Amino acid sequence: MKRYSLSALALLGLLTLSTGCDKDLLDQVDPNQPNKELFWKTESDAVRAMTAVYSGQQIFSTYSLYWHFATTGRTDESFTRTPDPGLNQYLVFRQASTTDGRSAFFWNDMYRMIFRCNQVLTNVPGINMNEALKKRILAEALFMRSLAYYDLALLFGNIPLVTSLADANTRVPQVTQAEAYAQVIADLAIAKADLPLTYDAANKGRATRGAAAALMGKAYLQQQKWAEASAQFAEVISSNQYSLVPNYVDNFTEGNENNSESIYEVQFSGANQVFGQDFPGASEGNERAQFFGPPGIGFTDVEIRPWVFAEFTDRTTAGGVDPRRDATMFSAAGTGGYYGRPFADASRIFWRKYQNDRTKGTENFFSGINIRLIRYADVLLMQAEALNEQNQPAAAAALVNQVRARVGLTPIATSGFTRETMRTQLRHERITELSGEGMRWSDLARYGLFDSAAGLAELRARDADFNNFVAPRNKLLPIPQTDIDIDRNLRQNPGY
Repeated sequence: MKRYSLSALALLGLLTLSTGCDKDLLDQVDPNQPNKELFWKTESDAVRAMTAVYSGQQIFSTYSLYWHFATTGRTDESFTRTPDPGLNQYLVFRQASTTDGRSAFFWNDMYRMIFRCNQVLTNVPGINMNEALKKRILAEALFMRSLAYYDLALLFGNIPLVTSLADANTRVPQVTQAEAYAQVIADLAIAKADLPLTYDAANKGRATRGAAAALMGKAYLQQQKWAEASAQFAEVISSNQYSLVPNYVDNFTEGNENNSESIYEVQFSGANQVFGQDFPGASEGNERAQFFGPPGIGFTDVEIRPWVFAEFTDRTTAGGVDPRRDATMFSAAGTGGYYGRPFADASRIFWRKYQNDRTKGTENFFSGINIRLIRYADVLLMQAEALNEQNQPAAAAALVNQVRARVGLTPIATSGFTRETMRTQLRHERITELSGEGMRWSDLARYGLFDSAAGLAELRARDADFNNFVAPRNKLLPIPQTDIDIDRNLRQNPGY
């Protein structure tokens, strides 16, 4: 399932409910066009509707681009020199408008994906089809809805919770972040039972039982429910479905997708070069490579703070530099150049993860590299954190050493750590393993650095943009004003 191509009938994932208005002679429904009365009849309809759900991940406002701005660009890992005033304000915590496109588009299209999930969950149970496949499709829809709600809760906090098929007149409760996570966990507990451990090659990219367990663990982890998170991560680890790939770089290239380390990744293709979504021939590529690309290659909207480069101090057993550094970033001191070009300014550092420099001399708007949302190394480090917070630093160290061994680093001691010193070690390990992958915002929130003067001082020491950060305002993105205008019961996030 490398590509989520939509046929005309698969567009029914977007069909709205009938208004019930009478039609005059000049306003007739074309019987050759798909509609909800003709759809939701066959097994093929169910499969195509689920394809429409997955396609919602591929657009620029979700995991193709805007998710990366929100979860990497706004953290202390990154900074911007973009000339785009709106994007600049968004990335440096000076967003003045509650109608800003970066947050509003992300919100709108995540809820569009949720709407499609709810269509599947409402209509597929009534289709006469293979029962095992029906259960799997319903479980996939629950996973996808959970994924959307996880990111909405993380980034927006108090959100409307839509769990049934809605129309323009529907009003639903606005729940707290904790209540949204509770829904995620409840849905994933149901989904796990009917999701397979793995798929055949034709269906790679669909949600698996391991992906559901890992996402459930993440929802627990963000709430610091350490034992519950640990149980989910242990389930992933003990499934024996996943292993670290020998070459770290294989996690970020097009030629090594859906590998043994991948637990869940968004499928992209660089084959089509047409703007748009949900139309035949529209691009299914991600746009990160273009917008994060270095000068002369891309727009360079997001660059790396020098402290991230300096974090790679560990040496390999052979005495070499941690190989993840130069897989993560282009730097004059490391890679020496980028895409065959020398650095014009040796002080600048650019993201290399998810770039196509190994196979191309430039970038265009649409990259075929899949975005790995959950990978096994992350699960090992999250399990290490969950165990350490239960005062098991030695068990945490053993998991850390699995991740370090993959890139040939000397192991850390398995004794002598306290819970507090292991916390410091784990934060270092997550930077060197996961920088630029969209995990940093959730880490900072979980560490509580947004919530105290000491935490903000730590962030400001690494990233001057955090001088603009005002708590609690900038902990959350603004709920789009258009939604508040429609439903006066919605409360705006603090400070907007």
